[in-house]
Formats: sequence, structure tokens, C-alpha cells
Amino acid sequence: MITDVSGNGVVIDSNPLLSATLGPNFSNRRNDGKTSLNLWPFYLAGRMITVQELTIPEVKILRPKVHRDDRGYVAEIVHEKDLQTLGLPIRFVQENQSLSRQKGTVRGLHFQKPPDAQAKLVRVLRGKIFDVAVDVRPHSATYGKHVTAILSEDDVAQMFIPAGFAHGFCTLTEDTVMLYKMSAFYAPSSEGGVLWNDPALGIDWPIDPAQAVLSGKDVKLPLFKDLPPLAW
Repeated sequence: MITDVSGNGVVIDSNPLLSATLGPNFSNRRNDGKTSLNLWPFYLAGRMITVQELTIPEVKILRPKVHRDDRGYVAEIVHEKDLQTLGLPIRFVQENQSLSRQKGTVRGLHFQKPPDAQAKLVRVLRGKIFDVAVDVRPHSATYGKHVTAILSEDDVAQMFIPAGFAHGFCTLTEDTVMLYKMSAFYAPSSEGGVLWNDPALGIDWPIDPAQAVLSGKDVKLPLFKDLPPLAW
């Protein structure tokens, strides 16, 4: 269990807005196949961020405090000092937005190799996605394992994916809009990837592979076992 800076630590085993699963042979699975989650509120100068750690703890769900009234809501999505205090000294230098027209669109699994490795902060502006992060760091205890989460426009939440993870998602709605923040600039010469439905990864995608909508580039990504050695 992680204790927040206010001294009130709490572990939440499930959340209706978040679903997380692990890859095969991972030792911390619950009986129902889902992960246990650490959830801890973080307070700073009157603000609050709820941090949910998945069982691969480097991957986190960040949910800001949402201020609602009759007009709608306002929320601080990124605050650099808050991220630093949370132990995430990340400065994001590029922001991309994507539109996926069709339900069942799969993008991924993508990463950038050093020296252009990217941490990512992703959120859904419209629609809903099944989000995936796969550990591709060869010397990591969770190498080849993955975590997943459901993100949607109804939940003002972001998934933090550190460098050393391949990222991808499947859209669960039509006309899904995603926003990505990256800690390094796009570098075509450093692009890497893994085939999204590689059986060795054991990802339980919510789409029949025959129905998935992919780019010609993503269809040709290598299997996990064929990744070249990477020094993260």
C-alpha cells in the first residue's frame, strides 16, 4: 500500500471506471483475473489528484479533481509541479490528437527507442478505448507483461505510460478522439513496435482480429520475440 502525503493511505481493489488485467503467468492476479489496484489521493495547495497504480506500478492512472457546476466542469489536466511531487519529473514537449472513425480501430503497439524514448500521457476526449501498455525493457521484472485500462470521455482520467513500454489501444466507440502528450519529439528513425495481437503477449483484446481496423504499417510490426535488444 502507498501512503499519500496527507497520511491517509487506502487500497481499492476495483473501480467501476477502471478495468485492469495482466498478461499470462503474472503472479499477482486476483481470482477473477483482474489486478488489485493501489489508489491514493495526492494533495497539494488545495488541489487533489487521485493516482491509481496498476500492478505494473510504473503505469498509472491519474485522475484530477473535477470542479462541476451547472455549466459543466473545469479540471487541471497537467500541472508540472504536481507531477514532480508525484515522482514523475516529466516535461512533455509534444502533443498529438488522433481521430479514429470506426469502432474496433487498433493503433499500436508503438514505442520509441533510446535516445528518443518517450513517456506518454494519454486521455480520451470523445468516445471510449481499451488501452494497453506492454513492458519492453529487457532487464525488467515485468518484461513482456502488460496492463490494460478502459478510458472514456465520461471519466476525466489519463494513463501515464513511462519510457520503455509499448502502447496501443482499441476503440470501443465510433469517432473516438485521443490526446497524447509525449516527453520526446517524434523521431521516425527511433520508431519501434510489436504486433498488437502477438499470442505470446496474451492480451485479451475486445475485438475479433478479423474485424480489427489497422494501418498497413501496424499489420507488419514484428512479434515480441523478434524485438532487437534495447538498452533502456
